Amino acid sequence: MNNHQLFRFSTITEYHRAAGLPKPAHPLISLVHMEDLNRPLAENSFCLTYDFYSISLKRVKNAKFKYGQQASDFDEGVLFFMSPGQVFGMDIEKGSVMHRPEGWIILIHPDFLWSTPLAKTIKQYEYFNYSVYEALYLSDKEETMLTAIANQIEQEYNANIDRFSQNVIIAQLELLLTYSERFYQRQFITRKIANHEILSRLEDYLLNYFNTGALAKQGLPSVTHIAETLNISPGYLSGLLKSLTGQSTQQHLHGKLIELAKEKLSTTNLSISEIAYELGFEHLQSFSKLFKTKTSLSPMEFRHSFN
Repeated sequence: MNNHQLFRFSTITEYHRAAGLPKPAHPLISLVHMEDLNRPLAENSFCLTYDFYSISLKRVKNAKFKYGQQASDFDEGVLFFMSPGQVFGMDIEKGSVMHRPEGWIILIHPDFLWSTPLAKTIKQYEYFNYSVYEALYLSDKEETMLTAIANQIEQEYNANIDRFSQNVIIAQLELLLTYSERFYQRQFITRKIANHEILSRLEDYLLNYFNTGALAKQGLPSVTHIAETLNISPGYLSGLLKSLTGQSTQQHLHGKLIELAKEKLSTTNLSISEIAYELGFEHLQSFSKLFKTKTSLSPMEFRHSFN
């Protein structure tokens, strides 16, 4: 994101100060209502990054958020998640005035999660590693549900803090994250055109990769490399495939590899070693082990079944 002003916030208090907000009621967790923002970060395109987690429900007119060459708008209510260190970018349309955003943002410092189960389990929610444009598009009912939970979190930390406060807030955060996981699985199914377009691009990429002999030279492409080529995040690709095919990206790749191996075993006179080499395996044993794991037959047994 060239020519974008970068803002970095180490603490939630710093963010409040930059946005013209009062000092946070709790230094480690805060719910910010977008309509309360008194100071825009920038009038033009900008990027920002936090040293804490954020969960944002935003709607902004005349603005687009970007990742690589992909862009999405804020006209609908979208929910997106950022881990510490991730970068979020926004482009303001030329010649237009950025409208005051609607929605809310929950800011959670990692120290607030310390000594709670969520300190570890929060890393299991893959959408914290999705790119911003892979946001969760909410229905009105879903938005109302999650907003109610966010408001409960705010009410709890604004009340008198006692020994139950942290546990109550953690439970509410876990509920919000679990609902978000459910809604993402729904989105993989309901946004079929966009998701099937990604799968189509994946199949085209793999077909071209296999047909050009790249397997023998470079081996099986990494999940990260494939995701970068498709201009999506590895986590989103994996989540999409898991939802639509029941397989992880690695399992999907191995399935394609075995299909190609079966074709070569049944239609060519190449030796097992030659086939293993063409499929990018340095060692015949590795190829034979994977093939038997996937088919319950050794490569030679599979070949003999055609004779």
